Amino acid sequence: MEAALAAGICSMGIDVVKLGVVPTPAVAYLTKKYKALAGAVISASHNPVEYNGIKFFDQNGFKLMDEIEDEIENYILNNIEIDARPIKEDIGQIIMDFDAYKHYMAHLESTIRQDFKGLKIAVDCGNGAVYKIAPLLLEELGADVVVIHDKPNGVNINVECGSTNPAAIQALVLDTKADIGLSFDGDADRLIAVDETGEIIDGDHILAICGTYFKEQNRLKKDTIVGTVMTNIGLDLYLNSKGIKVIKTKVGDRYVLEEMLNNGYVLGGEQSGHIIFLDYSTTGDGMLTALQLINVMKERGKKASELNKLMKSYPQVLVNARVRKELKESYMENEEIKAEIERIENLFKGEGRVVIRPSGTEPLIRVMIEGKDKNTIESAAKDLAKFIEDRLG
Repeated sequence: MEAALAAGICSMGIDVVKLGVVPTPAVAYLTKKYKALAGAVISASHNPVEYNGIKFFDQNGFKLMDEIEDEIENYILNNIEIDARPIKEDIGQIIMDFDAYKHYMAHLESTIRQDFKGLKIAVDCGNGAVYKIAPLLLEELGADVVVIHDKPNGVNINVECGSTNPAAIQALVLDTKADIGLSFDGDADRLIAVDETGEIIDGDHILAICGTYFKEQNRLKKDTIVGTVMTNIGLDLYLNSKGIKVIKTKVGDRYVLEEMLNNGYVLGGEQSGHIIFLDYSTTGDGMLTALQLINVMKERGKKASELNKLMKSYPQVLVNARVRKELKESYMENEEIKAEIERIENLFKGEGRVVIRPSGTEPLIRVMIEGKDKNTIESAAKDLAKFIEDRLG
């Protein structure tokens, strides 16, 4: 795929800088630093290798707008000819720059004030793009590093490892008595951490920890953090108690970023570990998130478990309702479904909520219910999913 992509770009008279295997956020950063026209990443993100695709960044290191992606898709799906055929010396050249990641590492180091001496850090590289950078950078900062899944072979990426399989890093932290565990997805744009007791520190908890710290440092612009409709209600309750507002967007880091750019916010993210520190990066960055999180530990002199307890997560249950594809976007036009959702929300009396959203890729409607008692919300979510299936399935 890399060879085909590079050849295609060169055939249009554009030079290609090959970076080798590096994290997605490194490409975003280097695109801007090198003043390139664009950046391209071949990645399956947090999925297995057969889901490989191409992520593009514009010249400023931001993901492309939906309209531009639609335009590219139109060219491809409709076989539209591009009237440009460079020949001879006008075709592009391929430039190898396999040391470019060092610029990215130096940038990451510049974002923190503490070294990591005295800390033992467990790392699951997900057999992905951070396999070299994560151990190298953490060791440079003085940490004692224990690493697993750092031997990518092209097909083992995200297989029973990485941020979507946190059991591996939980076991490593407990086995090695590490102070904190870091688990990255394949392209390293997201992070799931684990405290020294083996408890998961997900994206919501990271936002609580870093948001509180940023506010204390007067660095949290407009005292606001951007989350999504899937953000745990526990984060709202905690941040509100600290005088911090939470703005919600649709699911997807691109929508979080859009809200941040439009309104001047500097911190936002998703429960999945996509965290955007807009002062330092134009996209979600797992390695940057790890450094910011550990920096707070060092600055505050606290264990990861102490910081993890700042907010309390409410139980969340997600159930899929399989529906007819043509009806998945119009579920709220069904008066019976609308009334049933309202009935369930009223049952919780402000101590829970119902979030319904269509899947982006499958004929499914995702039913998420959040509340204090897991058994109650589990039963309600299953009942509501069946209710929707009976009417739209």
